[in-house]
Amino acid sequence: MPREIPRSGIVATLRTLGAGRLGGLIALILLVVVASILSDRFLTIPNLLNVLRQVAIVGILALGMTFVILTAGIDLSIGAVLGLSVVLYAGLLESQSLAVAIPLGLLAGACAGLVNGLGIAYAGIPAFIMTLGMLSFARGLAFIYTGGTPIPILDESFYYFGNGYVLGIPIPAIVLVCTLLVSAFVLGMTPFGRSVYGIGSNEEAARMSGVPVRVYKTAVYVISGSLAAVAGVVYASQLSIGTPIAGQGYELDAIAAVVVGGTSLFGGKGSVWGTFIGTLIIGVLANTLNLNGVDPFVQQLVKGALIVVAVFGMSRANRT
Repeated sequence: MPREIPRSGIVATLRTLGAGRLGGLIALILLVVVASILSDRFLTIPNLLNVLRQVAIVGILALGMTFVILTAGIDLSIGAVLGLSVVLYAGLLESQSLAVAIPLGLLAGACAGLVNGLGIAYAGIPAFIMTLGMLSFARGLAFIYTGGTPIPILDESFYYFGNGYVLGIPIPAIVLVCTLLVSAFVLGMTPFGRSVYGIGSNEEAARMSGVPVRVYKTAVYVISGSLAAVAGVVYASQLSIGTPIAGQGYELDAIAAVVVGGTSLFGGKGSVWGTFIGTLIIGVLANTLNLNGVDPFVQQLVKGALIVVAVFGMSRANRT
């Protein structure tokens, strides 16, 4: 039986994670205060629910990305995997029921993640190269499947996943929170989660402790691909169409949310709670800029600057 990573190391890591989350939470609170001052529409219930709906897709992607980055990896393919799942949902719903289309789309995401994981963990291909290749492969499959033409989704029952409400709360927000809670349980309460932190902190030490490193590294990419397909359900439902360019650039937004949330790009430090806060920070910032009529191109500049500042702060914290 594999031995667990020493608990003393886990305690030190959790303390670091707590400090990171606190800083992100303070930043989020300050941003909310500023946003409410700049626009009296910000703190209205419809707008806040709109923010939750808008961040759901990127948030789900970012939670999957957190697993990968905690092992010192990267997954550049999640946007393309989302796009592939979206066109599969659209195409399958032309002749199949939801009970068939959704599981097959989720399976496609999991398979893409499995291929990534096997290439990285067993073939020794660098994560950047492997997932960049999968990005191109999955996007190409999406174009081949559709012939480059978007596929309309006519099954109105499918629209509920992206546009419905439960007790006044948008379904996409509920999916995001449920994904967050499950991810937090897996990372914080299971041997697998503790081993993920151990692999990111010191892969060789984790291997010598009996952790099946290659199996677990493969697993985190399967999780990332599966959550990309989950995000694809929300995306396809909201747009009611399957387009092969769906999710283009979303991998960058997901990485931004993870980094702003305090997860180290070098692995071993971070949490899904921090990622959730990072997702909210980016969502609130984008919403505030929209409410104040800021040009979308300027918003991209602000997002880029936010990422640079977050990484700079992280590197300074690591040196102290």
